[in-house]
Amino acid sequence: MGLNGVFKTKLNERRNIEKYKARLVAKGYAEQYGINYTEVFALVARLNKVQILLALATHHRWEVFKLDVKSVFLHGELKEEVYIQQPKGFVKKGQEDKIYRLRKALYGLKQALRARYNRIEAYFAKENFEKCPSEHTLFTKKNTHNILIINFT
Repeated sequence: MGLNGVFKTKLNERRNIEKYKARLVAKGYAEQYGINYTEVFALVARLNKVQILLALATHHRWEVFKLDVKSVFLHGELKEEVYIQQPKGFVKKGQEDKIYRLRKALYGLKQALRARYNRIEAYFAKENFEKCPSEHTLFTKKNTHNILIINFT
C-alpha cells in the first residue's frame, strides 16, 4: 500500500501565508478485506441523540463545549501488521525497495477508525466514565462536585 502527501497553505485574515501544513494519507482504497483488515468500522453519533442532548442542555442551561482533535487518527495503535511503500519524494537512496511497517494509524486506513475508538474508549474507562449501552459514542461521568460530564466521541 502506498502513501499520498496532502499539502495545504493556511492563510491568515489578511490572506497572507501563515503556515504550510502537510500530512501523510494512506491509500486505504488499495486494502483488501480479509487480507489487510477484517472489519469495517465507522462509529457515528446519531443525529437525533445529539439533538436531544443539545435540547436538554438548552433547557437546563448547561454549558456545552466542543473539542475537535484533528490529529486523532495518528494516535490509534494498530493491532494488525500494516506495511506501506516509501512516500514519493522521501525514498531513501540505495534503499528504494524498502517498505515501512506502521505502528500507529494514518488517515485513509480502514483500521484507523477502530484504532481511534479503542484508544478513546480505553481512556474513558480509565477515567471511570460509563458507556451508554444504546449509544456507544456517549460516555458519562459525575465528577467530585456531582457535576454530570457528557461526552460524545
